[in-house]
Amino acid sequence: MGSRFKRILLKLSGEALMGDQGFGICPNMLTYVAEEVRSIVELDVQLAIVVGGGNIFRGVAASSFGMERTSADHMGMLATVLNSLALQDALEKKSVQTRVQTAISMHEVAEPYILRRALRHLEKGRVVIFAAGSGNPYFTTDTAAVLRAKEIHAEILLKATKVNGLYDSDPERNADARFIKTISFMEVLERQLRVMDMTAISLAMDNQLPLVVFNLKEKGNIQKVVCGEDVGTTIGR
Repeated sequence: MGSRFKRILLKLSGEALMGDQGFGICPNMLTYVAEEVRSIVELDVQLAIVVGGGNIFRGVAASSFGMERTSADHMGMLATVLNSLALQDALEKKSVQTRVQTAISMHEVAEPYILRRALRHLEKGRVVIFAAGSGNPYFTTDTAAVLRAKEIHAEILLKATKVNGLYDSDPERNADARFIKTISFMEVLERQLRVMDMTAISLAMDNQLPLVVFNLKEKGNIQKVVCGEDVGTTIGR
């Protein structure tokens, strides 16, 4: 079984590392994600990862109870660094060479984000985790994932979620929610389907970056997507 892609960007939400806990990082989930990632690295795929921070701190939620949005977003960026370092440790325990690069300088714990260095790591077979979003407040880690994917010339962006893909309404609230197999960027925008924020979808559409949304919790799903199997929802032109 071989990969359809040479270079991929994987977007993980912070909640993906939370497992069934209400908060923080679940060690078992971290190990599970690391094992899933290793399964595609073994296919000689060049892989970059963007991790969210919602399991620790969510800037938008904090700003809704009175915190200044810029401060809240900076705290959210730092939360993504915690997740990235935890994921790096879990991957290296699985013998996967990994580098964390941050959009906010913190030389003692991670490399600064330098595109040419990131590309060199990828070419050498290392997994690169991009932390601290884009380094800018008011932009989500989804938008950062699309931005980084284009910068490194990834062929596709994989968004790992807790549901099987895209539905026409929230499947956790609506039992009659219908699964969507393929959809265009414009339709996602027009119907305001909350798979990613509108800025991220618009950026992906403008730069023709295809997305696949799939369920992370089903073992082997990442490898299936990478090998071209019919998993999740594809968003494209």
